[in-house]
Amino acid sequence: MAPDDRAVTRDLLAALGITHPIIQAPIGSLTTPALAAAVSQAGGLGTLALTWVSSDEARRRIRQVRALTDRPFAVNFVLSFPIQEVLEASLQEGAPIVSTFWGDPGSVHERIREAGALHVHTVESVAAARQSVDEGVDAVVAQGSEAGGHVLGAVSMAALVPAVVDAISPVPVIAAGAIADGRGLAAAIALGARAGWLGTRFVASSEAAAHPDYQRAVAAASAEDAVYSGCFDGGWPDAPHRTLVNSTLRTWERAGRPSAPRRPGESDIVAVGARGEEHRRYSSVAPLASMTGEIESMALYAGQSAGVVDGCRPAAELVAEITAQAERILGRSLTRA
Repeated sequence: MAPDDRAVTRDLLAALGITHPIIQAPIGSLTTPALAAAVSQAGGLGTLALTWVSSDEARRRIRQVRALTDRPFAVNFVLSFPIQEVLEASLQEGAPIVSTFWGDPGSVHERIREAGALHVHTVESVAAARQSVDEGVDAVVAQGSEAGGHVLGAVSMAALVPAVVDAISPVPVIAAGAIADGRGLAAAIALGARAGWLGTRFVASSEAAAHPDYQRAVAAASAEDAVYSGCFDGGWPDAPHRTLVNSTLRTWERAGRPSAPRRPGESDIVAVGARGEEHRRYSSVAPLASMTGEIESMALYAGQSAGVVDGCRPAAELVAEITAQAERILGRSLTRA
């Protein structure tokens, strides 16, 4: 990105076309067009996770979001998977913002820029942030180790965000990790972030595709219940993650954390999807509302912010409430007119 282009991103909310500094993290298969549209319509930035869908399905979901809102939204891709075809389909559909993770943003940046979309990339360190900026990204998500789902680094959000802000200014930084209410958002803003990246809070939202048992588990969890491991690696090997403690994780730990295929119950089918697809223990798949079986034993992705999640509520309500609480704490408006 040329220096003149980069100056535009100093006002992140204006660049993204949003009014509240809240971005719904790409929570994998738990995202839905309804969730992305609800967050965007409420003034935040909703996100569709499209890594593991077909190009036709990506087009369908993007069109669904557009039918529900005329506000900007993002699409997300994990770069360690083959995403070129679905990325191309998404850009052809006019996706305005692309977020990427777990890979080299330079491998896709030029195509994203050619399509006229903004490019946001998630990093775990100052070095990764600098590299991403050198490759032209428009904004960086600094992911703290408290975050739920797949986690790259070992540095907390409170330590990582100001270091990244200092390293890449004026390129804007978005904070991820342990943000689920206005207190967390206010802390992130005070550390120099321009917006918060919230995943766990939106897992427990009315529009998410998460199984109700999963949502209840998130709402009942403490920060200590969200632990970092490599337990649920079926389908995404060598990718550490933070999930809630459950029966699968406890049994695996008692066995000494063996690697596949020597884990207890390796071949167990623990859930079945709506189309009869079978999900085995240790799968990286999160439990959806359409699944039946041992929901408790599946990968219950959640960050340490689960300790302040107070139940399942509509996404628009969450965006308004979190923004208002952060504004009261900071004593100033965070809303772009």
